[in-house]
Amino acid sequence: MSNKQQVSGDAAPVAHKADMIALFERGEKPAGDWRIGTEHEKFVFRKADHRQPSWEEKGGIRDLLEAFGRYGWEPLLESGRIIAATGADGSLSLEPAGQFELSGAPLETLHQTCDETGRHRQQCLAIGEELGLGFLGLGFNPTATRAELPWMPKGRYAIMRGHMPKVGGLGLDMMQRTCTVQVNLDYSSEADMVKKFRVSLALQPVATALFANSPFTQGKPNGYLSYRSHIWTDTDPARTGMLPFVFDEGFGYERYCDYMLDVPMYFAYRDGRYVDAAGLSFRDFIDGRLPVLPGVQATYGDWKDHLSTAFPEVRLKSFLEMRGADSGPQSRICALPALWVGLLYDQTALDAAYALVKGWSIEAQQKLRDDVPRLALKAQAPGGGSVQALAKEVLAIAAGGLDRRARLNAAGDSEAGFLEPLWEIAESGRTLAEHWLERFHGPWGGKIDPIWDEALF
Repeated sequence: MSNKQQVSGDAAPVAHKADMIALFERGEKPAGDWRIGTEHEKFVFRKADHRQPSWEEKGGIRDLLEAFGRYGWEPLLESGRIIAATGADGSLSLEPAGQFELSGAPLETLHQTCDETGRHRQQCLAIGEELGLGFLGLGFNPTATRAELPWMPKGRYAIMRGHMPKVGGLGLDMMQRTCTVQVNLDYSSEADMVKKFRVSLALQPVATALFANSPFTQGKPNGYLSYRSHIWTDTDPARTGMLPFVFDEGFGYERYCDYMLDVPMYFAYRDGRYVDAAGLSFRDFIDGRLPVLPGVQATYGDWKDHLSTAFPEVRLKSFLEMRGADSGPQSRICALPALWVGLLYDQTALDAAYALVKGWSIEAQQKLRDDVPRLALKAQAPGGGSVQALAKEVLAIAAGGLDRRARLNAAGDSEAGFLEPLWEIAESGRTLAEHWLERFHGPWGGKIDPIWDEALF
């Protein structure tokens, strides 16, 4: 989730739809300027008792963030408290219960992306060793109840915490108990955005299946392979889902803008504080008729904030965000951007992926989305066959795209090598979630404790 940082131009008012659409238009870049932005979260836990630490306790989240200063990270404060940091590798931030996130810098190659992830991991391990902290790579907290988890001192989270139970049954679980990895990718034009949006939205459940890694709740199997993905189905229907309108004729920037104007607000940020606007209309904010800020007109910065409060499977800002994957170990974090870069950043691959999905009905896409959290690769793909078979086809397209990109490292290695963990899953039909379930029912003897040693980031 976003941190609040003021950017030049954010104070300009948005009075017309064209002002809002301009944000999407400004995201257009020629292919030579396309970049890869990878974000990944992990659970922080105390090695002594596997408990997630609070922000304020000794050796807790505050101390963790402050310790990154030795590596050149600059702190970001909210109400005088450190809640994030910025540096050459992007930004560090906190999810609601202290899940720790790196939002990586925009990079040219996947080799750079994996180097960035490796640096972050080494920094985490060094600081964690001093503070007695570990970092867990799963999509859902395997043991804790919500009541056992802390809350981070961020104003937007307090507003969301109060609103979530009013609109869904699992929103607080999403906030406190999930971790994801996602990649942010560019587009060259409105038409390019539309094609990439459609391909990535239709194939997002395939990514969910390949990255399924959240099979436990409170120490026991929960009946899902990606429980994190299931949680989104009961979080808030006004701001989640598969967005079938993306496949309508004429879809583009304006239609996504209309969707976002229909998404209820969470907050507005004024005078250094978050104002609770949960459930109110951004349209009223544009007109200066927001009840909690009468006479105050929405700005460009407010629109950027509002775009960050919708959580569909793929999200449009001034780039496209792929949001379907559970978090995991470092190799999976490198594999997620490899999958989507291979599919979307090579025209031949994009055309092949589009040909694969363009005949799928909205109903078939929704069924795939509904089935994958429980069945993963064993779910049925649109048109017949298994998701496992579909995943192999998708990976082959992505591998071809990466090879044609021809971004080699110093050793002459193609970016396609980062897909190897996904090929292992697709060939075996065995997700990481199923691996952990086999361990739970076998060598672990029905005990969850070993996961804290074996599922590390």
